Amino acid sequence: LVPMHFVCVSLFRLKDLELAKLGDSDVHVKMLAAPINPADINMIQGTYAILTPLPAVGGNEGVGEVMEVGRRVAALKPGDWVIPAGTGLGTWRTQGVFPEEMLLKVPSDIPMLCAATLSVNPCTAYRMLADFETLAPGDSIIQNAANSGVGQAVIQIAKASGIKTINVVRDRPDLAKLVERLMALGADHVITEEMLRKPEMKDIFKSIPKPRLALNCVGGKSTTEMLRHLQPKGTMVTYGGMAKQPVMVPVSAFIFRDVRLRGFWMTQWRKDHAQDQDSLATMMDALCQLIRRGQLTAPACTEVPLQDYRAALEAAMKPFTSSKQILLL
Repeated sequence: LVPMHFVCVSLFRLKDLELAKLGDSDVHVKMLAAPINPADINMIQGTYAILTPLPAVGGNEGVGEVMEVGRRVAALKPGDWVIPAGTGLGTWRTQGVFPEEMLLKVPSDIPMLCAATLSVNPCTAYRMLADFETLAPGDSIIQNAANSGVGQAVIQIAKASGIKTINVVRDRPDLAKLVERLMALGADHVITEEMLRKPEMKDIFKSIPKPRLALNCVGGKSTTEMLRHLQPKGTMVTYGGMAKQPVMVPVSAFIFRDVRLRGFWMTQWRKDHAQDQDSLATMMDALCQLIRRGQLTAPACTEVPLQDYRAALEAAMKPFTSSKQILLL
């Protein structure tokens, strides 16, 4: 059997393509940087909910600089920074010509790596914190996969809003270093999945209330254990399934504690709000303000030149990755 990550990497080629002709409503973009996200890998593996017709350019996220615009383009001009407005743009390229409506302008006074990683993880974190429970300063949330890109954004956005975070990570060789890094981002508590089952959990709730919101990116046993600490009538939002195991919920949690289980997918939110530009603008403004104030940083990144894409893809698929691979274009 060939490991899945070798199959993934072998599917890729670096190719020179001719740039499409600039149409009246098109924008010529020079890509600057693009991350490798789990959803990108899932698309390559054919396991994601959206699959691009092949052959295709990989990558759903990144930032580029506008070089030239068609004569009907009003909202963008050369020198502007843009990010994808939706999924499937194909950002792992040096340049491209895209219809204007597929791009979203972002301020160019924020760090490049923040802009390159803005449209997926911070937006997901922001929406999950805002849309499911009305949280006030002093409230708490619990999340697993706390060292993921979304997890790091959740810690920082919650901290800026005065919300306490209990962050669950898998035990690993360099655990102390990871705990230190998450605490530096503003985490209130960092615990391992094993800790969730221990009586010492009670000590945490002496100083903070039980969480009304749980964010699940793992599934399996981690989720069941996390759910036990949720307040009655609390909500657990699932946005990923890293363990590739179902979410198991005791019947008693439903009957006696009336917990709610919801799902979230940023791509669907964008589709649902395609006509609601205000919601999108409000979220982007809020995130850019946090970045400018130093309250939201890019996740830990490893910058890799495009020609080394094979090494970047392999690194992105290793277990316990705490650094996001960013292709420099």
